[in-house]
Amino acid sequence: MRILFVHQNFPAQFKFLAPALAKDTNNQVVALTMAAQPTQHWQGVQIVRYGAKRQSTPNIHPWVVDMETKVIRGEAAYYAAQQLKKSGFEPDIIIAHCGWGESLFLKDVWPTAKLAIYSEFYYHAQGADVGFDPEFPAVMADECRIRVKNANNLLHFEVADAGISPTYWQASTFPARFRNKISVIHDGIDTQAIQPNAQIVMSFKQGDTELSFSRQDEVITFVARNLEPYRGYHIFMRALPEILKQRPQAKVLIIGADGVSYGKAAPQGQTWKNIFLNEVKEQLDMSQVFFLGQVPYPQFIALLQLSRVHIYLTYPYVLSWSLLEAMSAGCAIVASNTAPLKEAIIDEETGLLVDFFDTKALIQKVCELLDNPQKAQQLGQNARLFAQKNYDLKTVCLPKQLAWVSSLLN
Repeated sequence: MRILFVHQNFPAQFKFLAPALAKDTNNQVVALTMAAQPTQHWQGVQIVRYGAKRQSTPNIHPWVVDMETKVIRGEAAYYAAQQLKKSGFEPDIIIAHCGWGESLFLKDVWPTAKLAIYSEFYYHAQGADVGFDPEFPAVMADECRIRVKNANNLLHFEVADAGISPTYWQASTFPARFRNKISVIHDGIDTQAIQPNAQIVMSFKQGDTELSFSRQDEVITFVARNLEPYRGYHIFMRALPEILKQRPQAKVLIIGADGVSYGKAAPQGQTWKNIFLNEVKEQLDMSQVFFLGQVPYPQFIALLQLSRVHIYLTYPYVLSWSLLEAMSAGCAIVASNTAPLKEAIIDEETGLLVDFFDTKALIQKVCELLDNPQKAQQLGQNARLFAQKNYDLKTVCLPKQLAWVSSLLN
């Protein structure tokens, strides 16, 4: 087979699937991406870069800025695809994350190729992330803006032959007429590489001080790509003073950058991290709280292995890999009772669930697990077993993904 992957930040969700396909000498695998790559080949995949030739139009109508950006990227990918075609490359299958618009016009270049799209999320004005948090209410225009934003999804499904979604709930966000095209297969977690480690020791610097933690320490962890409301950072911070009041020996390790991955940016000149830290800072002993920023992946895994209790909160939106990695590491997890994580966290079996907005319940559940290490250990063991059974890369997800790719030509 000749397979073309398309992702603005390749490999991203395709970091396991693309190399697995490239290992087969009968396959030719090429990736189109905007991401800077140090080499033209990566694990058997030929990398082809493209770049947008222009920016969005200044002062364009705010409802169409997002769509214009997608068209600009789609145009750039279209011309890169034309060059690939001139070089003789004719893909049998195009597998694309359609979220940034790159794959909008690829069927116009290769009409006979099968187009399969990573169906991450279909936006809704009600019942999902928008308007979920009353602290950040939706405005009347959001419904109109979201309708235009979904034009990208609609244009893709007009020509797509198949879709793939990591969770059932994310697949369910798409209109019913498209769902029969979408297969639910998670990207996969390497549960062999991510295991509990009772001997783990993690060291890092905080200013001029060298700090070191082991499983003997009472470590609470919180992880998000960016510390922002979508991932419940504000709820977590508001619960923290009382958690630490009840657990004066606890240490809180927080991973996350200061920017925004989802939702609106913080007010100008500020960050969500500092806004919600400053709200409670006077109530905290900061010698117990450590903001680590973004860390190398091995250090992230070490943090999960250290954790006595891991907190994961989210609006109803896309599921973070970090939750499943925490399960694989055997963490005792307290999580929000929101979709789609309820597919992985079963209350009192693979973790504890609390209402997203209920800080009192969050405090109570975290302290409950710290008070009851036997229960915490059992939940962590159950979480790991569940991750191995349902999300293991090598035995579950990757075989399903490879079978799905093969089915696209049938």
